[in-house]
Amino acid sequence: MTLNCRKLFGLVAAIAALLAVSDDAWALRCGSRLVKEGMHETEIISLCGQPETVKRLGYVLRPVIIKRPAGISGHSTRRVYGGYHQEVAVKEMLFNFGPRKLMRVMRFEGGYLTNIDTAGYGHH
Repeated sequence: MTLNCRKLFGLVAAIAALLAVSDDAWALRCGSRLVKEGMHETEIISLCGQPETVKRLGYVLRPVIIKRPAGISGHSTRRVYGGYHQEVAVKEMLFNFGPRKLMRVMRFEGGYLTNIDTAGYGHH
């Protein structure tokens, strides 16, 4: 191999390694299951255990989305804004996974996970 080919191969290998790590870096695992946006809070509690704290932040208005079939030929659905809004409860739960792992703050709207943030290292 020439020197340029080695550099290119090394660069490609480094990028591939970063891409492989980036999924795990941005994902949260509880046990063997991946926690991701859109999951219901009861499912997350069953996977991760009880949160250390729960803050009720109030309510937000969300547009009502109506799912309708795309048509006879297509199997996908299209989303149609219904012109209505619903009030959904917002809460944040702090999960403490111990002193060697980062704590996670999970935000729920209407019972469904919308965001995961880190909050420093945990404690016993």
